[in-house]
Amino acid sequence: MLGHSAEGEQCVRSSDGRRAGRVYAATRSRLPAGLSGRDLKALLAETRVPIPMKAGRPARFDYEYERNGTANLFMMFAPLEGWRRVKVTDRHTAVEYAHVLKDLADIHFPRARTIVLVQDNLNIHSKASLYEAFPAAEARRLVERFEWHYTPKHGSWLDLAESELGVLSSQCLDRRIPDKQALIDEVAAWEQERNANHTKASWHFTTSKARVKLKHLYPSI
Repeated sequence: MLGHSAEGEQCVRSSDGRRAGRVYAATRSRLPAGLSGRDLKALLAETRVPIPMKAGRPARFDYEYERNGTANLFMMFAPLEGWRRVKVTDRHTAVEYAHVLKDLADIHFPRARTIVLVQDNLNIHSKASLYEAFPAAEARRLVERFEWHYTPKHGSWLDLAESELGVLSSQCLDRRIPDKQALIDEVAAWEQERNANHTKASWHFTTSKARVKLKHLYPSI
């Protein structure tokens, strides 16, 4: 999740239970907030021209297709602002992740003092990725632009970017897309429409529900 804060918030505590609470607090604050997620899309080309639909008959596609590899989707989502950005890359590596964060800080939120970043526990989702991609001074500058939060282990569903990726998949990617450029074009059109409508996320997971559902993640005293 990503967002920006004028005042900043307390650091995430080390236990998974407390971390779950901090993620929830970040998403529920009045400050702009968002999320980061990723997905993989198989690129599949038609080997025969589909038969278009007509009255009383749906479109028809041959079962055979040609594999053209895969593409990675980085989702950046600010649910309280109704803003999202999807970046299509060849792979999901530390360097590509670092460049996504740089774009976020320098292009999309250049005036934000602090960007609240909430994401799952994938190994490359760390400050070290910035140092791998950029010189030390630049990496440190970017690290300090973010306030780093993580969903609990096995709790990536708490990241609203995952839900937004589900919307993208059902509305835009539920068909064969032949190559990376076609995917970029399709995703850009979807993104533009969603942003123009300022489509937001309605978060219904309350603190009381979190204490019940995430009880097993909280430390025993």
